[in-house]
Amino acid sequence: MSLIEQLKDAQKAAMRAKEKARLGTIRLAMAAIKQVEVDTQTTLGEDEITAVLTKMVKQRRDSIKQYEEAGRQDLADVEAAEVLVLQEFLPQPLSEAELDALIEKAMADAGASSMQDMGKVMGLLKSQVQGRADMAVVSKKIKARLG
Repeated sequence: MSLIEQLKDAQKAAMRAKEKARLGTIRLAMAAIKQVEVDTQTTLGEDEITAVLTKMVKQRRDSIKQYEEAGRQDLADVEAAEVLVLQEFLPQPLSEAELDALIEKAMADAGASSMQDMGKVMGLLKSQVQGRADMAVVSKKIKARLG
């Protein structure tokens, strides 16, 4: 079943179960996907939809951090609940060992030996870890190995 079909089914189930928070989050995701489709005048594939959902999760994590710093735990909790709903539609996250193995392989494939090769390594990894790992974490790990 495609990702968009999963979202539509989850939306219907949330409506039937009268889960307002879950329904709202799924509608936000559907609207974000539709907005990108309208902007680009194309139908998004699985990878593009995953990228949209990943971006939404990242935005919410940033918001959680800001709300907690401002002492607004009530708003941080709402954002955290949205992150949980969105993560249901993303691929399973990579473990530390799996991520390290992918980084090592990409570095070997790119022949990376200095910080100048970081772009090559990131380019190789992006499609493999999209939606499965935080790219900021991936970037830090690569910098640590190259630096």
